[in-house]
Amino acid sequence: DSLDSLPFAADALFNANLRRHEPTCLPDTRVNLLEEIYKWADVQDGPCIFWLNGLAGTGKSTIARTVARTYLDQKKRLGASFFFSRGGGDIGHADKFVTSITKQLASNIPSLDQHICDAIKERRDIVNQSLSDQWQQLVVRPLSKLGKNDGQSTYILVVDALDECDNNDDIQLIIDLLAEVQQSERVRLRVFLTSRPEVPIRHGFRELSGAEHQDFVLHDISPSIINHDIRTYLDHSFKDIARECYLDASWPGDETIKRLVENASGLFIWAATACRFIRKGRILVEERLRLILEHSSSTVNEPEKHLNKIYLTVLHHCISEYSDEELEHVQYRLKRLLGSIIALRSPLSAQSLSQLLNSPQGEVDQILDSLHSILVIPKDRSHLRLHHPSFRDFLYEKTRCEEFWVDEMQAHQILADNCIRLMSKSLKQDMVGVRAPGTLVSDTPRDIIERSLPSELQYACLHWIAHVTERNAQPQGNEQIYRFLGRHLLHWLECLGWMGKVPEGVHAIDQGLVVHSAEPSWLPLSEFIHDAKRFVLYNRLAIEQAPLQAYSSALVFAPTGSIIRKQFEDCIPRWIRRLPKVTEEWNAVLQTLEGHSNSVTSVAFSPDGKTLVSASDDHTVKVWDAGSGALRKTLEGHS
Repeated sequence: DSLDSLPFAADALFNANLRRHEPTCLPDTRVNLLEEIYKWADVQDGPCIFWLNGLAGTGKSTIARTVARTYLDQKKRLGASFFFSRGGGDIGHADKFVTSITKQLASNIPSLDQHICDAIKERRDIVNQSLSDQWQQLVVRPLSKLGKNDGQSTYILVVDALDECDNNDDIQLIIDLLAEVQQSERVRLRVFLTSRPEVPIRHGFRELSGAEHQDFVLHDISPSIINHDIRTYLDHSFKDIARECYLDASWPGDETIKRLVENASGLFIWAATACRFIRKGRILVEERLRLILEHSSSTVNEPEKHLNKIYLTVLHHCISEYSDEELEHVQYRLKRLLGSIIALRSPLSAQSLSQLLNSPQGEVDQILDSLHSILVIPKDRSHLRLHHPSFRDFLYEKTRCEEFWVDEMQAHQILADNCIRLMSKSLKQDMVGVRAPGTLVSDTPRDIIERSLPSELQYACLHWIAHVTERNAQPQGNEQIYRFLGRHLLHWLECLGWMGKVPEGVHAIDQGLVVHSAEPSWLPLSEFIHDAKRFVLYNRLAIEQAPLQAYSSALVFAPTGSIIRKQFEDCIPRWIRRLPKVTEEWNAVLQTLEGHSNSVTSVAFSPDGKTLVSASDDHTVKVWDAGSGALRKTLEGHS
């Protein structure tokens, strides 16, 4: 099936397994707002985008899940959903946004799958093309080919937490792409989108006409309505807690609920965090409730300060049982673990995180056991997650979290050091044990690769450069990088080959290490990395297909003067008795850009040298990333 070739972010779905415990709106809450959303979605005319924006903790994601659930189960018109989450791997960036939306649309809209399959067959390399090209070829054009009898006329696309996407340019691009569905005549897509009111998103919507989007500011709803909804949520939650803990059904009483509503200050995340913290107390629920009330104040009108207090209450409780002598040590370990969790580029399980940080599993489990109210901590080997992204903001801001402040650069330093430590300890030639240098990735069972490369090692290989570039620049850091690459560059490239992540390695070297090593005092590292970049660009395809070629053909055909060839000459297989004649230095060719199907008639660079445009007799103009060779966009139509 052609659809199987499309990359898919399984965790992006609103009902993905990792969200199985995340709620929808309770009955008799958000009534007017949901009615307005459903009215917008169900009318034939009007704006194609409904932008629900609001401050952190105001309940945007819960509303998004409710809308998605309603249109899946009741109205049968959910086209697709994509829920972003920073640091969530595939759902922290936009790389799989279009292809994930496409696969859902193909499944949910009758007759659309065939048109999408035809588009994939027509453009075999569509997954390597720009998001704009993917959107046009996989969504806009297939929708335009549907007939009037092909199912319902309007489908809903739910995009949650767009501000959690890690690239501002991609955020604005997604807004532009979503606005294009306004042009679809036969089957309409309506886009329900939520985010914080961040600058890139506000700017993106300012560029659209009023006819293309409708705005709703969640934190501008009347306080009486919000307090009613929070009251309903608290009543529901405390009934469950009372039942679980064998308390009187009327517990904790009307006055206590009123105080909690006031302390929530309009933030659902405050109420949810408080309820989780109290529920986890079991036989100590009443003590925990008293603790929440003691550390809260209804006289403070700023919602953020109320959120600070609930988070501080939870964190102080984690370390409350330790003596003054033990406190500093325990607090350091707590901050080290929390800092690592919020700085991760993609989520890990508790087991993988303990391996990455070289911390005893029991110690990690003990710390996590006190954090259920702010972290999602699965019992199996599933990934750790924040209950809400506002906790990351809280920890990174020194004025908000007092002694629990996490220095972001220091958190990346810890992860960078441990990634390099783990790779130095684990990497070796032929990680998967296939022996034959011509063994293809496509011929190697995936379970063997996964067994040979545990999650924490894959994480280190993929993200160590990102953490290096985010930490404090230190001379000893350059020495650490130089020492690691001098021993393990080829091992690292081999691992990326088995993981199918060689292009990411090319980009990381180009965007991270080349800049990081630019200090004149570290000329050896700069020269080594420059040569490594040439080596990887020249051999990318071979290493992607057969990773062990990093030690054979890649070295054998490298110029005799190449730093990488000289450094790793002992890795050339002994069975290659006669080496081919090669040039002494790299020639002028950095890489070959492939994609046109006919003669290229002209090329031009952008003024900043970062973009290359090529025109061809195949009637296309292609826009390339000059650094990585990645195709950004294909323009068709000129003759």
